[in-house]
Amino acid sequence: MLTFTIAVFFLLITPGPGVLSTAGVGSGFGYRAGVSFLAGLFVGSNLVALLVISGLAALLLSVPWLRTGLLIGSVAYLVYLAWRIAFSGSQITFIHKASAPGFINGVTLQAINPKAYLVNTALFTGFAFWPQSLLTETLIKFAIINLIWVPIHVLWLWFGVTLRRLQLPGRVQAAINAFMALSMLIVVALALWAQR
Repeated sequence: MLTFTIAVFFLLITPGPGVLSTAGVGSGFGYRAGVSFLAGLFVGSNLVALLVISGLAALLLSVPWLRTGLLIGSVAYLVYLAWRIAFSGSQITFIHKASAPGFINGVTLQAINPKAYLVNTALFTGFAFWPQSLLTETLIKFAIINLIWVPIHVLWLWFGVTLRRLQLPGRVQAAINAFMALSMLIVVALALWAQR
């Protein structure tokens, strides 16, 4: 169980669409909008986990045209988001939108987030630690994942809000933007590699 917990931590703490967009909403719109978006991400993340556990994700992704369409849509969205981050200038604003992204946006992002499927597949199909009962193991895994997921995403929200308040010099802000964009592109590359 300790190995599983460590794996959850490192899989969730790494930059991906969920945490980067959480920081972006915090940076662009503050805590109130960030919490609403974060609640959507939380629900979406658990829905993806249920899709993976039930096998429905595998069934849906076994349809070639649907898998290709979802892959193209998610990669296009992630590349677009990386582009917006990289070319947002010297201000750290990850998401520019007239109204703040909310709960539905968070759920939708997780539904097309390839990292969410990869992470949940790795966590729920690997790391067996309760051979007596698959149901008990699955419930314990849900609890551990969510107990780690929430503080990590709240930390990224705080990070985004803090960056907004710091008013860093333009060079530093541009470097942070470049790092975030590169992180998003790595996620895209991993998604494409996983589909080979």
